[in-house]
Formats: sequence, structure tokens, C-alpha cells
Amino acid sequence: MDIRKYAVEQTGRLHLRDASEELMYTDDGKEIAINVYSPGSKKFAKAQAAKSNRTLDILRKKGKSDQTAESIAEERATYLADCTESFENIEFDKLEGKALFKAVYADESLGFIADQVATYLGDWANFTKGSTKA
Repeated sequence: MDIRKYAVEQTGRLHLRDASEELMYTDDGKEIAINVYSPGSKKFAKAQAAKSNRTLDILRKKGKSDQTAESIAEERATYLADCTESFENIEFDKLEGKALFKAVYADESLGFIADQVATYLGDWANFTKGSTKA
């Protein structure tokens, strides 16, 4: 049997929940969702490598790993943006693409979104073929 039949999809779709755990929809009923690269994709591996390289750069420059809360939040927003393929029905200051992703993930008042995406990325089952898990 070809083991690749168990391979995960390259992306997954997360229907977002608000801070009260309610599924989010636009005023006209469209789902608010984020499409992310799976842990089994090259884009995800590239995001992981970039994150590791940024961490190593910090260690080399400062000789220690003391980071401020702001720099940790910035790193998390950058990493999640690198792992994001697209947003569905999300606007923020007329931004687009990676700038939009990063702005949403960095906004502390929307921290529940970054938390959901990070959790979603950490579960390989979300990327199995035919998975409806969200």
C-alpha cells in the first residue's frame, strides 16, 4: 500500500470564533475564516526555518535570549503571517496580504484570533484529507 494516501493536505481552513467562542460571520452571513499552510507543506517548513533563524540572530546579536513582550508578540505575528495563505472576509485598515495578516495577529485586542490559528496549526488532524475539524 502506498503510504502517501495518509499524507495531509497542503492547507487548512479555520472558521474563526470570537472571544465568546461563537463562530464569526460577516453582517451578510459569510464565514470569517483563515487559510493556513499545513505542517506538511513546504511553506510551513519555510516559516519554521525563518522563525528559527530570527531566534538565532537575536542570540548572536545580544548574546542572550532576553526578549521584551513587544518583540515576542512581533515574532509571533510574523510567524503566523508566514504560515497564512489567505484571509476570508477580514479587513483591517485597507491592508492586504502579509501586511494584513501581521496587523491582525499583532493586535492585542484580537489576540484570540492569533491563539486560534496557533492552536489550529499545532494539530495535524486539522489537515487530514476530508477533515471538517475547525
